[in-house]
Amino acid sequence: MNTTFTVGDMTVHRVIEDEKPFFDPLTFFPTLTPEVLAENRGWMEKMDALDPATGELLLCIQSYVVRTPHHTILIDSCVGNDKPRPTRPFWNMMKGTAYMDGLAAHGLKVEDIDYVMCTHLHVDHVGWNTKLLNGRWVPTFPNARYIFAQKEFDYWAAENAKEEVGPIADSVLPIVAAKQADLVSSDFQLNDHIRLSPTPGHTPDHFAVLLGKSGKDAVVSGDLIHSPLQARYPELGMRADYDQKQGSVTRRKFLECYCDTSTLICTGHFPSPSTGKVSRWGDGFRFTASK
Repeated sequence: MNTTFTVGDMTVHRVIEDEKPFFDPLTFFPTLTPEVLAENRGWMEKMDALDPATGELLLCIQSYVVRTPHHTILIDSCVGNDKPRPTRPFWNMMKGTAYMDGLAAHGLKVEDIDYVMCTHLHVDHVGWNTKLLNGRWVPTFPNARYIFAQKEFDYWAAENAKEEVGPIADSVLPIVAAKQADLVSSDFQLNDHIRLSPTPGHTPDHFAVLLGKSGKDAVVSGDLIHSPLQARYPELGMRADYDQKQGSVTRRKFLECYCDTSTLICTGHFPSPSTGKVSRWGDGFRFTASK
């Protein structure tokens, strides 16, 4: 599988931690009906978005590493090892080598990462922010500045203060304690190749990442969309959305913006190759994967 592609004068690598069937679609999307699922099953199975054996959504857990002429930037850091996740048995106390092997396969060491950007602070987007060293959570990427949206961080820090939120306690707050965090607005511009775009709904201050000098070469979508089924039906929210109504508005606006354009959509969880273009499909949109 080719996990490297170019965008303008940048090189982008996909670093895959895991890719397999994960969730029942009728549970994952609370308003999805069996009838609508059946109507779309054929094309979803054909593009590997739905596993025919289990009937579960096939999702990819991955990071994008973007090499610009200036910096090496890691976007979203997956689940991580040694993290207690009792409500997600398939992610609980992982000991895998796939993630670090993936970095190494692209000639990357943890010391090479200049910035880590977390589109939001959910469990499968912050995990490799930290590693366990002598019983303490320390930054995995020792030379990196970690970019968190200020409002997103404030929300989760307040939630963690009420009752511990595992991913915040072990994968976000240690970064702040190590003084490697930069709390920014969700329209922050890092340089002439990388800027953020506010895409709230899935979480309070979720952001997408625009790539290229024009901001239109490619976009890393994070979790504003989880499955090609949500392109077909943009109003279809998923169960962990902070605000499903706002998420639906954000998703439709995002898809409308990039519909029938040359912008490459780099999705967070679509099955490999995970990247592609968007075109119109009735009242919704069709995601066509890159070849």
